[in-house]
Amino acid sequence: MNMDPVTQHSAQLTRRHFFGRSSTGIGAAALASLLGGGATAAPGASGLPHFAPRAKRVIYLFMNGAPTHVDLFDYKPKLKELHGKPVPQEYVGGKRFSTMTGNPKGKLMLSPVEPFHRRGQSGAWVSDLMPHTAGIADDLCFIKSMFTEQVNHSPAVTFFLTGSEMAGRPSMGSWLTYGLGSETDNLPAFTVMTSVSKGTSCGQIFYDYYWSSGFLPSRLQGVKFRSGGDPVLYLSSPDGVSRPVRRGILDDLAKLNELRFRDVSDPAISTRISQYELAYKMQASVPELSDISQEPQHVLDLYGPQVKERGTFAHNCLMARRLIERGSRFVQLMHAGWDQHNSITTELYNQCRDTDQPSAGLVMDLKQRGLLEDTLVIWGGEFGRTPFIQGNIKNRRRWGRDHHPYAFTTWMAGGGVKPGITWGASDDLAINSVTDKVHVHDFQATILHLLGIDHERLDFKFQGRRYRLTDVHGKVVKGIIA
Repeated sequence: MNMDPVTQHSAQLTRRHFFGRSSTGIGAAALASLLGGGATAAPGASGLPHFAPRAKRVIYLFMNGAPTHVDLFDYKPKLKELHGKPVPQEYVGGKRFSTMTGNPKGKLMLSPVEPFHRRGQSGAWVSDLMPHTAGIADDLCFIKSMFTEQVNHSPAVTFFLTGSEMAGRPSMGSWLTYGLGSETDNLPAFTVMTSVSKGTSCGQIFYDYYWSSGFLPSRLQGVKFRSGGDPVLYLSSPDGVSRPVRRGILDDLAKLNELRFRDVSDPAISTRISQYELAYKMQASVPELSDISQEPQHVLDLYGPQVKERGTFAHNCLMARRLIERGSRFVQLMHAGWDQHNSITTELYNQCRDTDQPSAGLVMDLKQRGLLEDTLVIWGGEFGRTPFIQGNIKNRRRWGRDHHPYAFTTWMAGGGVKPGITWGASDDLAINSVTDKVHVHDFQATILHLLGIDHERLDFKFQGRRYRLTDVHGKVVKGIIA
């Protein structure tokens, strides 16, 4: 019987030789991108959800670099009155800021760069910088009393996404996939996409540990979709390898891996088997997912003019909707460029232009499809920006704001959250959270609660200790739950 060259070569390998070669051959190609990818369709941890969930899935629009709350959502008339005057010491005394600010004594207050107006029936304050977000204000829950403990980007992002400022803990998407399982067997349950505005000078690095599975099984790690070429590395078969041949290789490889698993009981082997299978299925599902040619023009228009350009935030928002329609549980979009130490009057406008319409369009698209009620959409960064200036107040083009952890704004929509409300408040200079304060762990506990999870009961034993996303902290913010 005539065999194709790949099948013939595989038949000539001994079992020991095949395992030795797999670390640098087919195995490495798949493992390099998919060993830690999304889980295949499977139940989650035993006994979950703990109670009836309000949300089934999450789209997290994470704004790397920290959007300026005082210029976008947290309107404070007193900032106008004090513009150009020293920050009152009683607001900042004893507080820790980044090394770029150091001691804030003598720093000058800076008013918002664009006007604010009340929006919708809710009367939420939104800057003219965000006209599309303003248009959906009645669908949003603004949390204006967020605060964190971190003053630098990477630890602060890691804290939000993993519950610890130290890299190595499982990310939120991994925890949710571990707890609730997957609703799809041909796409990752946890997907990540990144973007940055063109020409920005203040982009942040996207570290892989922002979507790591940490000490959870590696199959729960987020799968990153790329902006160019194949969306996922090594997804395409090599030239000359047909789909039936690929299927045959995977079947034989699975049998060998199963034999090895019986010998050594290494859980990485079972992960490898499941991820090879997911990769094979993604060869068919990802091209269909990525083809937006059948999307009606009126839907594309919701997301703005960049929606057809791969790698843009607009395109990623549309892909997020298509992913959750097909069963993905957690989609994490990360957009960099908000770190405006000396570009509030220039690059802030670019960031708003590139993210405002897609974010609002995503909410509207989900709502008109009946998906918003059980899809939780989150928009926010790792902290806020200082209400006082960084730079020379006489040089408007170089105005900037430094990192500010003590008060900032996040919004949420859908997924069982009360629409059209504002929760909590900062003081009259937007420097300190003062009413209904929401810590990062409270925020995480609330997200888990909306998905039917008691954050104190979702844990994993590692090195003799039981860990959870919220560590030993966190209280559910019940006032924002519908």
